[in-house]
Amino acid sequence: MASSRASGNVALLGLVSGSYRLSLVATDILLTRANLETTVHIVYMGEKQRDDVDLITTSHHDLLSSVLGSREASAESMIYSYRHGFSGFAAKLTESQAQSIAELPGVVQVIPNRFYKVQTTRSWDYLGLSSSSPSNLLHETKLGEDVIIGVLDTGVWPESESFNDEGIRPIPSRWKGFCQKGERFDPAKNCNRKLIGARFFIDGLQAALGELFNSSNEYLSARDHEGHGTHTASTAGGSFVHNVTVGGLAYGTARGGMPHARLAIYKVVWNGLGTAADILKAFDEAIHDGVDVLSLSLGLAGNSGPVAQTVLNVAPWVITVGASTIDRSFPTPIILGNNRTLMGQAMFFGKNTGFVGLIYKERAVFELPHRCESLSSNDIWVAGKVVLCFTLNGQGLSSTLSDVFKAGGLGMIVASNPTRYLSEFAGMPFIFVNYNVGTQILNYIRSNRDPKVRLTPSKTYIGKHAPTYVSSFSSRGPNSLSPAILKPDVVAPGADILAAYTPGQGAENGYKFSTGTSMAAPHVSGIVALLKSLHPDWSPAAIKSALVTTAWRTDPYSGEPILADGDVTRIADPFDFGGGLVNPNRARDPGLVYDLGIEDYTHYLCSMGYDEIAINHLTQKAKSCPRRTTSVLDLNLPSITIPNLNNPVNLTRTVTNVGAISSEYKAIIKPPPGVNVVVKPDYLIFSPKIKKISFTVTISTSHHVTTKYYFGSLTWTDGVHKVRIPLSVRSKFSELVW
Repeated sequence: MASSRASGNVALLGLVSGSYRLSLVATDILLTRANLETTVHIVYMGEKQRDDVDLITTSHHDLLSSVLGSREASAESMIYSYRHGFSGFAAKLTESQAQSIAELPGVVQVIPNRFYKVQTTRSWDYLGLSSSSPSNLLHETKLGEDVIIGVLDTGVWPESESFNDEGIRPIPSRWKGFCQKGERFDPAKNCNRKLIGARFFIDGLQAALGELFNSSNEYLSARDHEGHGTHTASTAGGSFVHNVTVGGLAYGTARGGMPHARLAIYKVVWNGLGTAADILKAFDEAIHDGVDVLSLSLGLAGNSGPVAQTVLNVAPWVITVGASTIDRSFPTPIILGNNRTLMGQAMFFGKNTGFVGLIYKERAVFELPHRCESLSSNDIWVAGKVVLCFTLNGQGLSSTLSDVFKAGGLGMIVASNPTRYLSEFAGMPFIFVNYNVGTQILNYIRSNRDPKVRLTPSKTYIGKHAPTYVSSFSSRGPNSLSPAILKPDVVAPGADILAAYTPGQGAENGYKFSTGTSMAAPHVSGIVALLKSLHPDWSPAAIKSALVTTAWRTDPYSGEPILADGDVTRIADPFDFGGGLVNPNRARDPGLVYDLGIEDYTHYLCSMGYDEIAINHLTQKAKSCPRRTTSVLDLNLPSITIPNLNNPVNLTRTVTNVGAISSEYKAIIKPPPGVNVVVKPDYLIFSPKIKKISFTVTISTSHHVTTKYYFGSLTWTDGVHKVRIPLSVRSKFSELVW
């Protein structure tokens, strides 16, 4: 990619379970073609009906042949047969052929292929998983020993030290996967006890583009040309690598969340582009291979924050991860010609510039600041000088910097709110300041005939004075597709994260800073893998509940509220961070969990309007919708979101005790402003015979006009645990009023 910032926004963490198949229901139809043209379609047939994979593939060819007319035509059309995690296939079809297949018995849905784009020395310690602490989740799980993390991304650079297998035991006998030979990838040399799987999938992309693979800027193998997959894999499960730094910054030991976990790499993104057909095939094979957790940092929504209603990864059976900062900053002194020193933020590891000219281009209207975006390579007045400019949203600053350098400029000082992220400009004399500091520099320029400035290399600062922000680019709620489902679920570190990278892609010594929710997702996948290792009997929903109900809403070290970075900095709310910032050590012992099973998801589909025939096709089991009308509000999520509260609403939740066998919990309610919340019973008593208890929540409004969303919480506590879920409520009285 041209920059180190990932293009994905809310990153998807896929947990390996049968429930992931339901996500196909909500897949958007984005590609259309004329009836005479063939394009790639995915034929989804739900739960597989037999265990013999060869018979499953034969049945797929039989079905396709019945429409295309011959076995030969079927063989030419079919791209993949999905036969491990679910039943289905990908094939090149015309629109009329796709329609004919969709009407056949046993076919749940025919989905046009879809394109997807991709979206540490401190971050794990910041989350409380220090390798030197003997009592945290990391050591309780023996550094993630023998957990297998599957990573679907751009591949891997196997020579990176982050994938060394020092101190790692032999490969578990349950592993069924392998390393696939390909261009510049030799399994005998490139795989080991850490990197135990490496495969690549490209047939769906080639069929969609109608052209053969071009190897001029890619490797036809699992080798990572771009670096994104190497970064995410090493963040989730990289080994210990000591004395890592980039330009002298962030010096320390680089490692993933599970240093002794195994990594299985599935390359599905090529030159920044992947398809649903290839991703589903990698899913299918990964389940067969025996991975424990699947991590995907693929951009389903884009980095669209801080605008509201931009989060699109909204299925209730996945963990949607937003991005946050950590307690590390890179202060960079700006010394003015009058010897006054101001502080900015940068990743400048060049040489001291000495005093050079400092310039600001005045506008015709004196009060309006000059916008950075208006600078161009034709601005010869910047030659030999450092340029000050102001920006509103920071869009396009990479090209602006390039233009300034082309015109002979020596550097830039950019006044910006919200806070911009530095990894995109690592190494360069490109310094961010806030508007207040920018105005002070501007006043200095205006009051001096020959203003000067000296830029000095950045330093690394770690400490409690660096607040935690939800990153401005991280997509926000409310959920526009299913408003009663809170998204995102949690946030994790995703700004200026240091991890392994492909050499020659802006990396120094094989490591690079990157920013994006793509960097946040592998933090969560690493934590999920740790929790799965500690609690192998927990369902994906239980793990998700543990993450949400124990998350931090305040900074882990200062105790100050987590902030939301945006046009105006404010205290973060559930639409910014869901339950909050993941807290792995508390998640290992949440006390209670809000669990979900196939019956719950069936009722959810019923409430969404799917009939029993469609649901039975989907699950391949005889399921019936309840006689009474079900509500999506009753889905047993670790959150409650009511988008249109008018009359009082009653809903149900069920909690499962995973803590002390005999325990008592009481409810603590912090209602949203103007909203009444009543919980019955408000006292729960668990015993060896009572492990699950249901309770009702009645929510009513005292407002008389349509409001914005207001937020509160419901917490169950036994004096030790605090099992908190967010409440998000909007009162609405008329469709004529927004």
